[in-house]
Formats: sequence, C-alpha cells, structure tokens
Amino acid sequence: MIKKVLQYIFLGLAVYAGIVFLVINFYKDDPRAMAWKDREAFNKRFISKLKPNAEMELDTVLDNLGSPDLTYVKSDKEYVYQIVFYRTQLMKPDGITTQDECTGMLFKNGQLILWGAGAIVAYEKALNNVTN
Repeated sequence: MIKKVLQYIFLGLAVYAGIVFLVINFYKDDPRAMAWKDREAFNKRFISKLKPNAEMELDTVLDNLGSPDLTYVKSDKEYVYQIVFYRTQLMKPDGITTQDECTGMLFKNGQLILWGAGAIVAYEKALNNVTN
C-alpha cells in the first residue's frame, strides 16, 4: 500500500517536473500579456543583451518586444530612419510613458544601428541631414 502511494507521488513529481521543463524551455514570453513592471524588466534584459555590430532587423525586435511605447520615423530619398522606444525604467507613476522612461533603438532602412542615449542624438542628427 505504501509502495503504491510512493509510486503515485513519484509519478506526479516526474510529470510536474516534465511540464515545468517544457514551459521554461519552449514557452515564449509575450510582452503584451505582461504586467508593466515585468515588461520593463523584459525590455531592459533584451536590450542589454544586444551586441555591437549584431545584425538585427526591426521585425526581429518587434517580434521579441512587441509594439514600441513610442516611435518616430523620418525618411528621405535614400534612407528611412526610425527610432523606437521601449520603456525600461519608471520615472513617474502617472500612467503616461515618456521618452526619459524609455531606451531608444535607432534603425536605418530597417537595420538596427544604435541603441541607448546615443540613438536619440544620432536620430536628431539624421533629422537635420534629411531636412537640409
């Protein structure tokens, strides 16, 4: 009797461990379904893992992080500059996402070229070049 109970307990633990393993390894996080604190942490972790000269396209970022909190686009005959902002740090809990609460990611013709504080400066320089 005790042997059968122990077998059921062991079987239950094995099934539970198998489900946990599958969820951890194969379930993709969905930023849209996350609470805002979790999404901030997720965005920050994703952006911090980016490496210089890594080939990354806008579609890849959108697939991983979801819709940006803020986005701006400027184009001329040759280039399309797009800067997308994902919230990575809460500054003021007012329910409004502002640029200072976000990390910018600059894309040129759909390719990631810069992120962080330098992305905003580079985007503004690109705007000046496009309008001149």
